[in-house]
Amino acid sequence: MDLKDQVALVTGAAQGIGLATAKQLLKNGAKGVTICDIDSTKGEAAIEVVNKEFGKGKAIFIKTDVTRQDNLEEAFRRTKDTFKTIDIVINNAGIIDDEHWEKELDVNVRGVVRGTKLAMEYMGKDKGGKGGTVVNIASVAGLGLRSASAIYDGSKCFVVGYSQAMAFAPLSDSHGVRILIMCPGLTDTPIADGVLGGYEKLSINRQSILSKASMQSPDVVGEAIIHILREGETGSVWVSDREKAPYEVKFPEFVKSF
Repeated sequence: MDLKDQVALVTGAAQGIGLATAKQLLKNGAKGVTICDIDSTKGEAAIEVVNKEFGKGKAIFIKTDVTRQDNLEEAFRRTKDTFKTIDIVINNAGIIDDEHWEKELDVNVRGVVRGTKLAMEYMGKDKGGKGGTVVNIASVAGLGLRSASAIYDGSKCFVVGYSQAMAFAPLSDSHGVRILIMCPGLTDTPIADGVLGGYEKLSINRQSILSKASMQSPDVVGEAIIHILREGETGSVWVSDREKAPYEVKFPEFVKSF
């Protein structure tokens, strides 16, 4: 995929992996990026930094709560109105909060479904669109690496399974939108603090966990997302971990009906 002149919408993009990805998209030739986030203060600060670095008008900020369908619809509509197209949707927004698991699932599960379905409405060939790419951000927790936050882990398993199902050939042939899945390892974001906090509640020392895991920069994951946008086939699942080059996960082959 050539990123030149592409337009992207990124959720959860006021900081961390989302912001790093937005910057990488513009660095690699994207025409415009919409930064969506529930935090207006951080969102406005992010847009100021991004437009200063890449040029005024290259990015817009839209306050977006992914648990609200009307918020997401408005973000897609305004992106299309501003940049005249949408080519890439990155469903990155996520939280870790097993104590308030209903909200956690609404963000991590329903938010991804809402974002993917709207991407299909705007980009799907069966809806009159020209196709495009969706990147759904999961986690290595979605591949079997368990943490002390069971509901968070389960939500990321859903993201992997749902995204692969959306890339299932009969569906994919109809909508014509490429679906990619990125599974970051422990990354220096608020979610990492939540993961480590879950262990501390079980009286497991934070340093004990960090001695077995390497914290990586969000910029590394942003670069990895650019790589899979260029190289990834629909339905492919990728890992970015320990600041190493991203790699594709290979799953067992089952009998295919189609």
